Amino acid sequence: MRLAGAIEAFQWAFLGYFVALNFSYLLLNLAALGAVHRGAHARAWQLLPRAFSSLEPPVSILVPAYNEERTIAATIRSLLQLEYAELEIVVVSDGSDDGTMEVLAREFDLVRFPEAYRRSVPTREVHRVYRSLRHHNLRVIDKENGGKSDAINVGINAARFPLFCVVDADSVLQRDSLARLVRPFLEDPTTIACGGTVRVVNGCGVSGGFVENIELPRGWLARVQVLEYLRAFLSGRLGWAPMNALPIISGAFGLFRRTAVIEAGGYRTDTVGEDMELVLRLHRLYRLSGRPYRISFVPDPVCWTEAPETLRELRKQRVRWQRGLLESLTGNWRLLFHPRGGATGWLTVPYLIFFEAIGPIVEVGSYLVMTVAFALHVISWGSFAAFLTAAIGIGVLLSANVLLLEEMSFHLYERPRQLWSLVVTLFLENLGYRQLTAFWRVAGTANWALRQRVAWGSAARDDAPAATARQG
Repeated sequence: MRLAGAIEAFQWAFLGYFVALNFSYLLLNLAALGAVHRGAHARAWQLLPRAFSSLEPPVSILVPAYNEERTIAATIRSLLQLEYAELEIVVVSDGSDDGTMEVLAREFDLVRFPEAYRRSVPTREVHRVYRSLRHHNLRVIDKENGGKSDAINVGINAARFPLFCVVDADSVLQRDSLARLVRPFLEDPTTIACGGTVRVVNGCGVSGGFVENIELPRGWLARVQVLEYLRAFLSGRLGWAPMNALPIISGAFGLFRRTAVIEAGGYRTDTVGEDMELVLRLHRLYRLSGRPYRISFVPDPVCWTEAPETLRELRKQRVRWQRGLLESLTGNWRLLFHPRGGATGWLTVPYLIFFEAIGPIVEVGSYLVMTVAFALHVISWGSFAAFLTAAIGIGVLLSANVLLLEEMSFHLYERPRQLWSLVVTLFLENLGYRQLTAFWRVAGTANWALRQRVAWGSAARDDAPAATARQG
């Protein structure tokens, strides 16, 4: 009887948690739906020719690269073709020991340039600075290995323009992505950062560094991640942005005001979640000091990135994301319920703690407890089936909702075959994949608690946040 009572208490506790979780998802989805409706007019006028494009502020594009000899040349060529009035490209080779520097030197005619390098934020040693003889706005910096954050900090020090955009060395931008991403800085002078949408490029036709044909990935693992990215950006971030409570700007595609990031101390080099940590730190510094600011999200600028296609690489990615989430929260805990915390301190941070940080432990624990209880005949088959239906059904509903948002707003997957493929995927996602990723996130929590070392490498991508794999 005691065991049965404990199981019943657990069921009620899980039900309460389940209701609170779904209510938060519902609010985010409603906010995202409103943002999609309001943004429809903005997207309409953007189809017209940009008569005042010369008034856009100049932008420095920072490309941290570690052993990217296979993709770096194509990435730089595509960036050089962006439709933007004035930009510079700063590639930072973070101690690459493959042929990255050789490829850059050969493809872009690099020559060593005696440029003054100012350390606005501390970094590892810079060895050499190069300029391209073919492109006046391309520079390459060769530095001592220090990780992705340190490479970005070197780029921030070297940047000449007031805004900088961080782009992964294997990412693909649309030609007008940067022009769209800069819009919040023109509309609101207090804007200090803005993020765009990241989508999965696996399966798409890429030519000349641009996506020419949008297709779904052939492998089921990457196809499921298409839905995850849609949830993270079209539902999660689009829901948080109107409240000025955005928890993260993707490390693969974000635009920042350089002076604000320098004042904050640059990117932290002792965390694997540097993108989320920086955004939460900016919230903390500006909120607690009472200064006006805006951190925005614009859904239509798209950056295409490659998703892991093996379980091994996906596991490494999700462990890193969960650890990065926890490091970001512990480093900015003062935001939690602070009198000046605003929506970030009273909504975003509690959400991240109670639903994203603790959520995987609750989910995995509930599966284990209910399975053991059913095996020991403590609960009936009907109770066990009801539990599974509720646990799986919410995932299906969330994915279906975000697929509806995609169809209402951008409709990138135009062919009926693509839509039906995603509908089938949203059911399959919840039959093993979601449970597996929850287990990996628990492993990421253990990784954080044990302070295990994690290195930056070319295979592990941080192009979506730890806390947005499912929803926000």
